[in-house]
Amino acid sequence: MWMILTGLLFVGVTALVKVLGTRMPASQAAFLRYFLGLVFLLPMLGTLRNLRLDRGTWGLIGARGVLHTAGVALWFYAMARIPIADVTAMNYLAPIYVTIGAALFLGERLAVRRVIAIVVALCGALIILRPGFREVGPGHLAMLVTAVTFGGSYLMAKVLTGRVSAGVVVAMLSLTVTIGLAPMAIAVWVPPTPWEMAILFAVACLATAGHYTMMLAFSAAPLTVTQPVTFLQLVWAVLLGALVFGEGVDVFVILGGTVIVAAVSFISWREAVLKRRITPPVSATKV
Repeated sequence: MWMILTGLLFVGVTALVKVLGTRMPASQAAFLRYFLGLVFLLPMLGTLRNLRLDRGTWGLIGARGVLHTAGVALWFYAMARIPIADVTAMNYLAPIYVTIGAALFLGERLAVRRVIAIVVALCGALIILRPGFREVGPGHLAMLVTAVTFGGSYLMAKVLTGRVSAGVVVAMLSLTVTIGLAPMAIAVWVPPTPWEMAILFAVACLATAGHYTMMLAFSAAPLTVTQPVTFLQLVWAVLLGALVFGEGVDVFVILGGTVIVAAVSFISWREAVLKRRITPPVSATKV
């Protein structure tokens, strides 16, 4: 139940950014989403004020902020330019990149079955993009890079949670991304309307609520149970795109997304069997 609600909340985020349109530059929209979301950090001000970290931890926090800043800006850019279902399906690739990164940088062993699952997931991405059979625009390319940056951000978060509390990791991400997006937003600033500010504050509220319900889902059931439920996000996205935004239903996007979710779910199941936890749920790589 919590994971279904999480999916609805994140699809709501996607829909609101779609409604926002392209009048406001992507970097400014992303900055305002994070800036307005800082209100949720107020209860942690005392903790953050007394924070004492070593240079290596600060370096990781800064590097993660840079990576996530790029990913968020690209996600907002893609969201305004390609169908909601495409964005949702391609975001499923982030956990696959985490699995690859864990092998390259954290010493995780890639067994043959996991390699096959990764290849299957990448084939799912090709089914969605269909290069040579459809136009692959800047929005699709932006989403490919977004999935990589969110995957890298999650890997750094895994390392950071071994050094500081999860609350501090989340709070520092919000602060560093807000700071990182600020100069990009100022460079292209367009005076926002009250309606646009209201939409972006609603985005911040829904995203925060989505991460909270996701934590409730993880505490109620193992990842092997909650991971396949993330497929429903694609169902909601397809319905929303077709019924509200007139985007039509692309069976190849549904097929490709299904293939990717199946591969991610298989990897999660194998990690549960082996008592390891590296690959994140799809929802953990959201803005």
